[in-house]
Amino acid sequence: MKITDIECTPIHPRLAKRYDNAAGRGRMGGIDSRIVFKVKTDVGIVGYGDYDWPGPPPPASTFERLIDRSPFDFMMNDFNLGLGSALYDVMGKYLEVPVYKLLGEKVRDMMTVAAWTRPCPADIFAQEVQRSRDEGYMVFKMHTNASYDPLEQAAAASDLDLPTGFKIHFDFNGGGRTVGAVKPLIAEMERDYPIVGFIEDPLPRADFDGWRELRHHTSLTIVHGGVPIGGGYPETAHGVADAYMMGHSVADIMTRGILASKANAQVILQLTGGTLMKAMTLHLAAVLPSASGHSINLDDQYEEDITTERIPVSEGLSPVPEEPGLGLEVDEEMLKKVAANKQIFGNRPRVIGILKMPGGTTYHTPRNPNPRIITGREEGTIRGIDFDRWEDDGSAEFEAAYQKMKAEWEAKGVVVTD
Repeated sequence: MKITDIECTPIHPRLAKRYDNAAGRGRMGGIDSRIVFKVKTDVGIVGYGDYDWPGPPPPASTFERLIDRSPFDFMMNDFNLGLGSALYDVMGKYLEVPVYKLLGEKVRDMMTVAAWTRPCPADIFAQEVQRSRDEGYMVFKMHTNASYDPLEQAAAASDLDLPTGFKIHFDFNGGGRTVGAVKPLIAEMERDYPIVGFIEDPLPRADFDGWRELRHHTSLTIVHGGVPIGGGYPETAHGVADAYMMGHSVADIMTRGILASKANAQVILQLTGGTLMKAMTLHLAAVLPSASGHSINLDDQYEEDITTERIPVSEGLSPVPEEPGLGLEVDEEMLKKVAANKQIFGNRPRVIGILKMPGGTTYHTPRNPNPRIITGREEGTIRGIDFDRWEDDGSAEFEAAYQKMKAEWEAKGVVVTD
């Protein structure tokens, strides 16, 4: 069996209906941009893989060295994970075995899976958490943001009627924080909101001493999710985290995943794409000994997807596919449809950001403000801060406010794009 062609198709699947509003479009634009890899062979077997992809597809010349070669020449490959998945899909289908059998010994039949959303006010956050539980999830991940109060979000989630064991995974986004700001915030979360279970990237990745200090002072799971230094070995050797997040490529995930397992550290997989990528995630988790953490994909974000079925979620778990290859069929007509869709970023109205301080002061800002510059405070340290968006409604009031805001920010050297 030889590879005869590799096609790359950018797609823009419609997001879930809950995002069809000004706030949803404002914060979710960009995740509707993915790419589908289609690997064709001389025996008629076709493999598919998908991954998030922000720009134009790679040129055909990128794949020239794969043509007329066996897919088995590229096991444990370091390619883009979408292409790597498509190659494994071909190999599994050819041998009539699920992908995990090509990766190692199976150690689990199911994996914990997490739902996800982007930063939002506490009331929307609570709605998203409830939505995730209604869909069968038991872990919910969200990035914190300087425009919102994470303790207010944790409180809103805690007020919901959720089952015992449901956990929130807060991603603190790494750089820009000090131990002096993060330690009391995490301590308050742990003391007052048992629903919080995971803290990702609370500090810059090189602050090993700070990471270890946080681990010493909290029982919450500290997750290292940033780009690793030196392939991930230094972080693991210095014990900066309780769990390590894997991504990038098949070779990288398998190598770092085995390293973490040798160090008895938990593995969390975050591989962003649709249902095809979730399937690949489950196959990888099936063979990595300590991949007992949750996976974060984006399959819960879409109204549309290119597979003929979705992978079920029940009591927070999804099963590892057992059919050949990735274990899913691709709907070619749906693939054509989502390839023809327009991306959200291509048709966004003008927006004024409204940053609300707890004492009642408001600031009109560009679409995505940097509250750390406006307030001088580290993210997560202002109780009661909030943010809203005023989408262009065609009114004279909006036009006047927009032009005033634009002039004020451009006088500071900030370019405001319509």
